Amino acid sequence: MTSTVPLRIGNASGFYGDRFDALREMLTGGQLDFLTGDYLAELTMLILGRDRLKDPGTGYARTFLKQLEECLGLAQERGVRIVTNAGGLNPAGLADAVRKLADRLGIAVRVAHVEGDDLAGRYPDALAAHAYLGGFGIAACLDAGAEVVVTGRVTDAALVTGPAVAHFGWVADDYDRLAGAVVAGHVLECGTQATGGNYAFFTEHSPEKLRRPGFPLAEIHEDGSCVITKHPGTGGVVDLGTVTAQLLYETHGARYAGPDVTARLDTVRLSEDGTGGGDGTEDGGDRVRIEGVRGEAPPPTLKVGLNRLGGFRNEVTFVLTGLDIERKATLVREQMEAAFGEGNAKSRPGELRWDLARTDHADASTEETASALLRLVVRDADPEVVGRALSAAAVELALASYPGFHVLTPPGKGAPYGVFDDVYVPHGDVDHVAVLHNGRRIAVAPAHDTRVLEDLPQPALPEPPPDGPTAWAPLGLVAGARSGDKGGNANVGVWARTDEAWRWLAHALTAERFRELLPETAELGVTRHVLPNLRALNFVVEGILGEGVAAQHRFDPQAKALGEWLRSRRLDIPEVLL
Repeated sequence: MTSTVPLRIGNASGFYGDRFDALREMLTGGQLDFLTGDYLAELTMLILGRDRLKDPGTGYARTFLKQLEECLGLAQERGVRIVTNAGGLNPAGLADAVRKLADRLGIAVRVAHVEGDDLAGRYPDALAAHAYLGGFGIAACLDAGAEVVVTGRVTDAALVTGPAVAHFGWVADDYDRLAGAVVAGHVLECGTQATGGNYAFFTEHSPEKLRRPGFPLAEIHEDGSCVITKHPGTGGVVDLGTVTAQLLYETHGARYAGPDVTARLDTVRLSEDGTGGGDGTEDGGDRVRIEGVRGEAPPPTLKVGLNRLGGFRNEVTFVLTGLDIERKATLVREQMEAAFGEGNAKSRPGELRWDLARTDHADASTEETASALLRLVVRDADPEVVGRALSAAAVELALASYPGFHVLTPPGKGAPYGVFDDVYVPHGDVDHVAVLHNGRRIAVAPAHDTRVLEDLPQPALPEPPPDGPTAWAPLGLVAGARSGDKGGNANVGVWARTDEAWRWLAHALTAERFRELLPETAELGVTRHVLPNLRALNFVVEGILGEGVAAQHRFDPQAKALGEWLRSRRLDIPEVLL
């Protein structure tokens, strides 16, 4: 079935562990055609892989089943179809579980699933190996009448492109339309991050408004344009800033590649939309229109995420209080290093990382604020080395080290940690299949046209602002930021809210200045991408997260606060902007 009527797609989950009541809130809050739930991330796949080792019948997001138990009947009553990647490593298993749940509740529902992403057989050393599929398998399930569609590893945006393809009848080379749906899906995929959650300028809104942000929805049109909004009366805010922030989240260059289409982020145009919503209840606020998105043929390969166990890790945090913080840190570090080597070199972990956080204040009024934290993280293939050996070395220093010696918690047993990597395979190497509610299997054709992914030439910069007086001030007074992880890399999207601020930002915040402001990136590759339509710069920092979030390489393993650190850094800013 095809239609020209706008499609209303909501989101009720941005990660495995998101707000449990969101499914009900979205179903009862206003009109929807589809409700999506994104449960998967790089770390989630590792967690589900470990679950499956214990019980081969698991491997999916069990929270979704509990949510559905409360809301399946409600979705049926309201005619809302549900599309989710909660199937994780076992979409067929979750589809069966949904059918059993529906039978127990006495609800007739057609459940389909998508498979073909699991490539573990090709990568026997991996705990999980999954290709990122597109939305056409979802569309095939919906075209056949499915009311609940469960997938494994698809791109987050595929949860939106699939329903849009089914609703509007788009075909594989409708690249501009598909790209518009991809951008809409990218805005929705992280739930309340599009409605004021994790937002740089949160102080401009009342705490009451942001205390419980509503989940977002998109009104998608046949031409691929959309309006991002939320149900009336819900908390949070949808404006140019919140949508820009989410557009920049976890992206690289101006070409945003996926299995169905490459969306050109440099063509995105945002504007406040003052019209009412599709259910006639919106007052004209909290509506942002996205249009003008151009699309290109997808790359010739699909991304495959590999999760494997990297070994075992443990940590201990020493509390250093009062005077001589640096000398106390040096003493305990030398003692620990010596203890690891005494008697048996095999007791030394393969990797040791020390980080001193100077959280102490001079002449502090409390002991806690007089204290710094020295964190030691160890990794090794042998759990005994990071467990018993670390515990012994740390505990034996209790009466023999710096004055005031104590730790936050004694080290326990070593815990396994994961490593994420990605590889790429041709589209035709993956058997993308839609498995319908009646068991019929429909093969989904791979992309017939592809285009090798290349960076676009950097666009022309705006004219720099005229010279004038400056003030030494935090970047965050004139720019927002949103940061996140992609494997071992991180991105930091930075945007200005006025043309005048953009003229300054585009020239002032170079890749070199970025490295100066964030010294942790000084020795790493930093690439700057310019997005004039969004008045934004996107910085990709290579290798700052080591082997990915599950390896917990640094204090902020997903780089969630990297952008806020950047906003806190000071530089000369034109006074006219402050």
